[in-house]
Amino acid sequence: MTRLALLATGGTIATRGTADGRAVSATAADLLATTQTDLDVTPVDAAGRLSFAATLDELAALARTVRETCASADGVVVTHGTDTLEETAALLALTHDGATPVTITGAQRPFDDPAPDGPTNLAAALRWAAHGRPGVTVTFAGHVFPAVGVRKVDAEALTAFAAPGRGPLASVDGDRVREHAVAPPTGLADPPSGLPRVDVVAQYVGADDHAITAAADAGARGVVIAAFGAGNATPPVVGKARELLDRGIPVAVASRTGSGPVAGLYAGGGAELARAGALFAGDLSPWQTRLLLAVALAAHPDDPIGAAQEWMARVGVG
Repeated sequence: MTRLALLATGGTIATRGTADGRAVSATAADLLATTQTDLDVTPVDAAGRLSFAATLDELAALARTVRETCASADGVVVTHGTDTLEETAALLALTHDGATPVTITGAQRPFDDPAPDGPTNLAAALRWAAHGRPGVTVTFAGHVFPAVGVRKVDAEALTAFAAPGRGPLASVDGDRVREHAVAPPTGLADPPSGLPRVDVVAQYVGADDHAITAAADAGARGVVIAAFGAGNATPPVVGKARELLDRGIPVAVASRTGSGPVAGLYAGGGAELARAGALFAGDLSPWQTRLLLAVALAAHPDDPIGAAQEWMARVGVG
């Protein structure tokens, strides 16, 4: 029989209401009991936090735990808070060896809600993991999405996740799994012992270079520009990005729009960033781009942009 592991890390799916607000209290065993599954599942409490409080070191530790768990399980399901689920999904994909199904799920409603969505999401994730398709995915609201490119697209709706430009890989309805597509292997490196600081700098009308300068001054090893449209930034930010690249600090560009790829098209904006050597991160979100750059810096410090570009070409990020 297929052996699955359930790694619970907290999040809304495991919260109950308290006088101070929702707090994590449900264990992995509690979550598993809600699914009434007949699958062979070992529940493990890997963490117990709300995902907005997670650190890069904790994400790196989770990636190592997932890799270790894959050695003894036929599939792994991670329950996680939805606030940063897409970032953890990216890190797990970047550090996965590709042999074992790993899927991440969560909930929009708490454990003690009268009509929780967690049990259905978790049951679907367990069924998908047992299905045996290798790779890292996100299972949510009956759909399975590729970890690379997935985004949280709604703060409240039960259908909170999507993969713009890609769509779902599969759907899960009870015991029935229907596949639509297969995601390519996504591993870039082994799970790191730690991840370097990479900051995200947002673009908005009139943005000056204070934020990107502060990021570098605070010790960021890399910077991601959450750019206008197809990859543009204000002139002060472009100028500072060029300076950082000249100093050997990699700069990546991702769109703030929510979907669609970036490209170096416009004079004084994206074209100037491209000429300066910035990494254009295709249609990845700024948040997933940050994890890509951090893993590339950790694993390939001599050429993180080259390593990231090779990975993007291999997995079809465009």
